[in-house]
Amino acid sequence: MTLLIYLVGWIILIGGVSWGLMAMHVAQHTIAIVAVILLGVAVITGATRARSRDRS
Repeated sequence: MTLLIYLVGWIILIGGVSWGLMAMHVAQHTIAIVAVILLGVAVITGATRARSRDRS
């Protein structure tokens, strides 16, 4: 459940960053690359934090 909450927060963040980049007229392939990188960071961060909380 904790992982899901982290991922939802990260998805909202990724959406906001993507929207901001679109407003600045950044190329779509660059936006996609940034979104994939942020999604990878989100999964790693969420899994690490969820694992440490589930142990206790």
